[in-house]
This record gives sequence, structure tokens and C-alpha cells, in this order.
Amino acid sequence: MKIQHLLTFLLTTLLTGCLTTPVSDSGGMGSVTVTNSNPSAIVNALQNVFPQYGYTVSSIHEFSSVSFNKDSNKVANIMWGSYGQPQTIHVKVNIIPIPGSLNYRLSPKVYTVTSQGEAGFESKRPLNGLWNSQFEPLLKMVSTQASGSGPL
Repeated sequence: MKIQHLLTFLLTTLLTGCLTTPVSDSGGMGSVTVTNSNPSAIVNALQNVFPQYGYTVSSIHEFSSVSFNKDSNKVANIMWGSYGQPQTIHVKVNIIPIPGSLNYRLSPKVYTVTSQGEAGFESKRPLNGLWNSQFEPLLKMVSTQASGSGPL
């Protein structure tokens, strides 16, 4: 009987604990919080950090997201390629304001793109989970540069 109560308690604690994550600590794998900042400083930091690692800016959407592209390596071409079609890694970094603060959550979404720029042939495939977490070190550098900038 005691084991049943213990298991019930542990299961209840585990399930409710997963539902109590504060907004500032959520955002998925690879997400990072930028403290006391503003979207302009974050976009500038993103534009400074990502090109150092071979990424080019593909789009900026009114301070809500910035997208980057990079030609993938041979392993990615084998994994997702189609008859010698080169692959491009596309990263979209969403800039999400955390309510009631000057903090922002940077949340990466990663895609592989086949035949980029070819009308009618381009295809975009989302890469989830661990792929997003690979951008956490870059986003931590962005956070370091942009944190403490204060409001606009």
C-alpha cells in the first residue's frame, strides 16, 4: 500500500512539475533569454555573431525574427539531398518578448532547404529537437552582446 501511495505521489509531482515552468525559462531546445534589452540591440548582435560562423542574413521581419542561411556539408547532402541537389541550412531566430520585463527569448527553428531559390523546386524540411539546440552557443553569444542594452 505504501508503494502505491509513493508511486502516485511521484507521478503527480512529476506531471505537475512539468506544467510550472515560468515563461522566462521556456521556449524549447536551444532557446536563450536576453535580459534588459531591446529588439534593435538583439538584431544587431545576431547580425554580428552568425556571419562569424558562415551564415548570411536572408531576412529580417520587423524585429520579430531574423533568418540566416548556410550551405550545408556533404553529410547533410547525403542525408537530405536528392540526386546531387545541394542543401542549405536555414535558421529562423524568433525574438519573443517576455511580458512584464525588458527580457526577450531567442528561439531557433532549423530547416534544411533543397534547391534553394529555384522556383517550383525549392523544398523546406523542418529539423526539430537537437538541431535547434546546436544554436544555443551562438545565441548565448548574442545574449552576452545584447544584454544590458535597456529599452529603445
